[in-house]
Amino acid sequence: MTDTITQFRLYSDFNCPFCYAMHERLHGLGVMEQISWHGVQHAPHLPTPRATWAGHLRAELNQEVEMVRRLAPELSITVPTGKPRTRFAIAAAARALRIHPGRAGEFIRSLYRVFWVNDLDLSDERLLQVEAERHGFAGTEVAGSAAPSVDRVLNGWADLWAETEHQGVPLLQRSDNQLLVGLVPPETIRQFLIEA
Repeated sequence: MTDTITQFRLYSDFNCPFCYAMHERLHGLGVMEQISWHGVQHAPHLPTPRATWAGHLRAELNQEVEMVRRLAPELSITVPTGKPRTRFAIAAAARALRIHPGRAGEFIRSLYRVFWVNDLDLSDERLLQVEAERHGFAGTEVAGSAAPSVDRVLNGWADLWAETEHQGVPLLQRSDNQLLVGLVPPETIRQFLIEA
């Protein structure tokens, strides 16, 4: 699937701490209105509900969070008990974007925080409904089995992400197909946006 990029695209996954930090950094720079958020699952194999991580997985999670703390010391972040499968959360975000893009932006931002600050399981559809309602949506129109299908949207986002030939997240793509990979300093983001 190819299309013309009319704005910047951010490929991101809720269970990636670098994605959370990048999303907050873009908000802090006041540039989110220029960016189209595309949720992608970089770890679709994770279980629902999420499992508690121990051993080397726990150590890896601690290491990721410590690295984010070094790169973004201003950010509030905790080490979660494990990472959830994010398909339900990404689908809820896609539905919210379809219904009301303005409110959806804050809903998406809150989902990162629900996980990375409050350590709640984003694979829990009831949690997603409650969070959607907090942002002015009818919970079942955004999350749960009664919500409409957004498979075509999610598959389209995944296809566009695959076309970048870079399977990492976060990934910011410009209209000239140039990529900004990972959590980078604010000055680097500003320069990337200016050069579009």
